[in-house]
Amino acid sequence: MSSLYNLRGVSSQKEDVHEAIKHLDKGLYPNAFCKILPDYISGDDAYSCIMHADTAGTKSIIAYLYWKETGDLSVWKGIAQDALVMNIDDMICSGVTSHFILSSTIARNKHLIPKEVLGAIIHGCDELLNEWKSYGIDIHLAGGETADVGDLVKTIDVGYTAFARLERKKVISIHPKPGDVIVGLASFGQATYETTYNSGIGCNGLTSARHDILNKQYRINYPESYDVAMQESVCYSGKFGLTDKADHGLNIGQMLLSPTRTFAPIVKQALEKYGNEIHGIVHNTGGGQTKCMKYIDSNVRIVKDNLFTPPQVFQLIQESSKADDREMYQVFNMGCRLEIYTNESTAKEIIGISKSFNIDAQIIGRVESAEKKSLVVKTSNGEVVY
Repeated sequence: MSSLYNLRGVSSQKEDVHEAIKHLDKGLYPNAFCKILPDYISGDDAYSCIMHADTAGTKSIIAYLYWKETGDLSVWKGIAQDALVMNIDDMICSGVTSHFILSSTIARNKHLIPKEVLGAIIHGCDELLNEWKSYGIDIHLAGGETADVGDLVKTIDVGYTAFARLERKKVISIHPKPGDVIVGLASFGQATYETTYNSGIGCNGLTSARHDILNKQYRINYPESYDVAMQESVCYSGKFGLTDKADHGLNIGQMLLSPTRTFAPIVKQALEKYGNEIHGIVHNTGGGQTKCMKYIDSNVRIVKDNLFTPPQVFQLIQESSKADDREMYQVFNMGCRLEIYTNESTAKEIIGISKSFNIDAQIIGRVESAEKKSLVVKTSNGEVVY
């Protein structure tokens, strides 16, 4: 898959980005999941500021294809959720759980993306903010920018920027300790705050998922949906159509478009009750199950030997792409998109909180002493060491 990723012009590890920013200041807490800055607004040394930006990525292409084939505008609310969660759930890993300020940036090709799609995204976001408020997650929309830039964007790009202030004493740094266990929260299933089954796909690796699963008819019918510099052999090389049946009452398109689940209601309760016992929270987005390697210290080994059985969407991707486990687990969340490092007794309480929202959770691994940092992931085919 690594070679396929390169041929498709993308990177799961964002090596170029990390090289570009390696000399930049890492903020007040270098091991926090998000960059933490001083409170430049009020100058209060007891507080800090966090700002974060992200998009729904190429998942919006799948929404475009699905909307074109079915006329279903509801998929665009899911894209708003994808972009929203990619911001908020990163920020909750640093300790922020409410009072976010949000701004949107939407770039579209006006010839292909009409006002109805824009409306579905904007109103979908507003609906989500009202829904999340009932769980104590207050997000305030400050407006944004919508640009018609057909020379730059073939279809549409949906992104948000979020801002929050946080007491420094509440900042969560990632410092797993030997003896800690890792609580994993499932990305699949149907939470109490979800209306349908969630495949668990999230918002990462969708370039691979799209091209490996969907068939060549999409290359023929929708040339605006891919990079023309891409080799034909790796462009829509799968065997499925978007409306082919999948599992849990979903079709292939709905499975790929399952909105990225937020874990904010769970983390909010966990931090309020057990914040002092939590030694790190990691959102397994870019980098999949290897995301933790960007934050852990050099004297620990992370062992993940009790992960969830990967749900069907990842099985289909692996069967279609012929990728090995090493590639799959460093590109996709594989069914576990959030992990919390803590002691065993607190882990049991957090698992209980998660299950109260009908989200499966379990101890997926542990932290061990080591001379050199490493990650061991146990799969059905054996162990993979990173």
